[in-house]
Amino acid sequence: MTRLRVNVGVDKIRDYLMSRIDVSNPVEVEKVGRYIKHVEMFRRMERTVKEEGVSVTTENGSQKFIKSHPLLNDMNRVNSSLLSIEKTFNFITEEDEHSADDLL
Repeated sequence: MTRLRVNVGVDKIRDYLMSRIDVSNPVEVEKVGRYIKHVEMFRRMERTVKEEGVSVTTENGSQKFIKSHPLLNDMNRVNSSLLSIEKTFNFITEEDEHSADDLL
């Protein structure tokens, strides 16, 4: 059974998003930059959790207990931010690419 690679290169994501937006709009370009930074943050946190495990053991004096990795909450927040940014993109449609002169 071959392993499915889920992560796509950040450059591919950036190129795809930039090809779908109006690059003359600084707000849209800024959103792409923020989106990419969030993807990079999420992937760094994911690597750390993968290395350290999803649970950590905490010792407080004589007490010892296991809890979930603190980065899991942060990963959820970053993921929510990614979804929020995705909803605000104004992607160019094929209709937007054609001008009135194309109809003549």
